[in-house]
Amino acid sequence: MIVIMGTVRCPVEAVERLRPPMAAVVAASRAEDGCIEYAYGEDMLEPGLIRVCEVWRDRAALDAHFKAPHMDAWRAARAELGVGDRRLFLYETDRAEPI
Repeated sequence: MIVIMGTVRCPVEAVERLRPPMAAVVAASRAEDGCIEYAYGEDMLEPGLIRVCEVWRDRAALDAHFKAPHMDAWRAARAELGVGDRRLFLYETDRAEPI
């Protein structure tokens, strides 16, 4: 299993315009083969900070995700709206358990 966790920053004045493309990429990614979890969330205490959580079945599923057409649209929206300061980290694990 591949887990991606981290944050990106969006200018506060662009957050409302970012929501539609963000919702579109989340919906399309969740429909991909091998996607277990895919979520973006705005931080409640830091305006413009977007938290990222993704879980993929394996590296092949993640590689296919990066090549998916909806990712091109998402990359273009991020660039247009000034999303930056990407701090994403990839973790590999062979299990998950509830706590």
